[in-house]
Amino acid sequence: MELELYPLIFKPIFKDRIWGGTKLQSVLNKNIPNDTTGESWELSTVSGDVSQIANGYWKDKSLQDLIAAYPVELLGEKVYLQFGKQFPLLFKFLDAKEDLSIQLHPNDELAQKRHNSFGKTEMWYVMQADEGSRLIVGFKEKATPQKYLQHLEDKTLTSILEEIPVKQGDVFLLETGTIHAIGAGIVIAEIQQTSDITYRIYDFDRKDANGNLRELHVDLALEAINYGVVDAKKEYISEINKSNLAVDCPYFTTNIIPLEGQMVITKNTDSFVVYMCTEGKLEIKVKQQTYQFQKGDTILIPAFLTDYQLIGSSELLEIFIS
Repeated sequence: MELELYPLIFKPIFKDRIWGGTKLQSVLNKNIPNDTTGESWELSTVSGDVSQIANGYWKDKSLQDLIAAYPVELLGEKVYLQFGKQFPLLFKFLDAKEDLSIQLHPNDELAQKRHNSFGKTEMWYVMQADEGSRLIVGFKEKATPQKYLQHLEDKTLTSILEEIPVKQGDVFLLETGTIHAIGAGIVIAEIQQTSDITYRIYDFDRKDANGNLRELHVDLALEAINYGVVDAKKEYISEINKSNLAVDCPYFTTNIIPLEGQMVITKNTDSFVVYMCTEGKLEIKVKQQTYQFQKGDTILIPAFLTDYQLIGSSELLEIFIS
């Protein structure tokens, strides 16, 4: 059977979180199951959470099955050489009604050794931020394991961590080992390696619905932490109808496109491209066929779909592997 090439969207996989809220519905028009929905996994091949296609010829087919059948055409020649039939990235929208736990993620080497998993480098794009909201990212000044553990024990950890006020459009790259937390009142688009490994180190002594404290991973985290100062915030230029570079790291490249009117895209077959629509509406025109999308949609362009047009008034994150 010949592969039908068209822009793919997926059924969201919703995650109930102690810190979740209702903005995935009010801001992104998602049909959330309850009022503590913290995450919408938009595009995933994490075991047990594999995305299903929501549109067109391949509707209801699992992304993993489609990749198994057409790995090069979907992933791209370069991506397939590097990752085989694994989809290497995970895309999410997050709604933090409350502060998330303070946490970090291990690097590839540690994650492979301990969990047989990729590490978890990730980036955040702030889609909406309430007045006064902030992120926690890294240490204020270089720390040591001893100093960190002392503050953790004294419940004063936040006093040595960097808090950064945020607004819509801010971009952060969180390299592995960076202590971080999303603060209350923020909606984020998150792009990360395909991994669900998180070391939670402090949770403000919160209890879950059953009155239990959530598990912490203090011992596991100790070796994984970057005790230096990080420069996570990324500045970028925002030219209309251009792919403006925001993040370029070994795991993915992310451009920001303020779309007004039309862009003609011609790309190679090295990598798939994903568009996360963070504002407005757009059409993607492939040959004579037009596909319509809106804010909150995450769209996968198969690698072998090399010529198309973006039409509309919207803001897009454009992600691929370079």
